[in-house]
Amino acid sequence: MSINPLATGHILVVPIAEADHWVDLPRTESQHLFSVAHILGTAIQRTFPCERVGLIIAGYEVPHTHLHVIPTNSMAELDFRNAKPSVDRDELDHAARLLRITLREMGETSVVD
Repeated sequence: MSINPLATGHILVVPIAEADHWVDLPRTESQHLFSVAHILGTAIQRTFPCERVGLIIAGYEVPHTHLHVIPTNSMAELDFRNAKPSVDRDELDHAARLLRITLREMGETSVVD
């Protein structure tokens, strides 16, 4: 879960391999990263009320590749100036629990608590 979310359900997908720029990842790792984002995006869309799920690879805020997967209802919501400066830990935990439930319902067997 993002600690500075644009919306409830905003998550980060971070590869184990460190790479400053996403194009520096080996192709197989990049494909896996996007596959995971696809699964999580589907779960987000099923869990949180939203028209679409946005995907952002900004790459400037930290020197480590990561994908932002964000429930959204308009392009205007995909603006980091709208990020919450802080979120209560219980709110993040609740959103994570809801996503884990949805992922299990989708048949994802590698979901851990």
